[in-house]
Amino acid sequence: MRTTTRRATAAVATALALLLSGCAGQDDGGRHDGRIELRFQSLAWQKESVDANKRLVEEWNETHPDVHVTYVPGSWDTVHDQLLTSFEGGEAPDIVHDASDDLADFAYGGFLADLRGLLPDRLTADIPRQSWSTTTFGDGVYGVPFLQEPRVLIANTRILQRSGVRIPTPDHPWSWEEFRRVTKKLTGEGRYGVAWPLREPVSVTLNLGLSAGGRLFHRGADGRVTLRAEPGDRIVPGTIHDQVTTDRSAARTTLGMGGSDTLPGFFGGKYAMVPLGFSYRQQIVEQAPEGFEWTVLPPPAGGAGLAQGVSPQTLSVAEASPHKKEAARFIDFLLRPPNMVRLAKGDWMLPTGTEALADPSLHTAENGWATGVAVAKALRPAPAQSVRGYPEWKDKVATPALQEYYSGAIGPDELTRRLVDDGNRVLARYQR
Repeated sequence: MRTTTRRATAAVATALALLLSGCAGQDDGGRHDGRIELRFQSLAWQKESVDANKRLVEEWNETHPDVHVTYVPGSWDTVHDQLLTSFEGGEAPDIVHDASDDLADFAYGGFLADLRGLLPDRLTADIPRQSWSTTTFGDGVYGVPFLQEPRVLIANTRILQRSGVRIPTPDHPWSWEEFRRVTKKLTGEGRYGVAWPLREPVSVTLNLGLSAGGRLFHRGADGRVTLRAEPGDRIVPGTIHDQVTTDRSAARTTLGMGGSDTLPGFFGGKYAMVPLGFSYRQQIVEQAPEGFEWTVLPPPAGGAGLAQGVSPQTLSVAEASPHKKEAARFIDFLLRPPNMVRLAKGDWMLPTGTEALADPSLHTAENGWATGVAVAKALRPAPAQSVRGYPEWKDKVATPALQEYYSGAIGPDELTRRLVDDGNRVLARYQR
């Protein structure tokens, strides 16, 4: 979703902002002329999102003269390494924007503050327990989950209507079997029924797999996590594999693409549908040619319905911050229901807060907002949410194995052996 130019610009801005902020106000416990100084590192990158975040910081500063917040831009592409360096170097921002699946090492490493006792009851009660579980590690809570992004199907409306296929709804979605039949029917005349952008296949496979009852990761009574393949774990990867290699209803060329890479072909009628994160709707609105008609459909469902794994965006407080209470107060301000709605709309995502999610402006049919809200009700923590060793398993084992399987280079048994047997050897090193 982010271009090379955006990455470079964000990286330079982050480095400059950290350098400047690191030079001021640090010798007096984060105070300047008696005023508490806090740094908020935001990973917002879309203009609407950046504007919403900056405006909320301004509103805080206008109404809280004794606690001043400085906005520090960050980058999703480098955030893990950048935060690790800043934590270890004692230069971490007070308020940290990240994603829940990136928090485990920071939480267990003692770099993030346990938020229990710091957050008001209003905020803790407003966000559902299942969302809080994404930021709970051991006995502590190390982040506030505030934005979530389901994966949906973006479809060419005219192609769907001409085909005569049943149009799915959140109440009556396609099953995975029906989805495969539909993509076969939509294929022809130089067009594929679906394009799977799977440059990063692991989270897509695991998160959508929850709908079919797949989990792959299983935590025992002793707290140890092991990998185990069950029938539900094969349905989603098997469907994608068969669409690509057997039915030829999915474009092989998109397996190495990111979501944005598929949009030109989608606009050109090369693909009838593309499974994408909910926020891609903004790019479609901005980039689609005049007259192009598109719609948002729920993803296929399995035995667990529309259940889908998600790793929410989070706000955390650095353990090294001398002003944890004030940092938590700022987070509470940022995530008041009206403000949470502003942040969600700026990022084209969905809020986790119950009150914000009920806002009428998010229940409109325009641009698929209402479909996303309906899908959000079934969101669950991503299967590997708090598994130590998951990044290594993903990068060294799962990504190459899934890429080879989807391209047809290996079969399902070899995929299972590599994901499970090789994977358990990786996880064992982290759980001794």
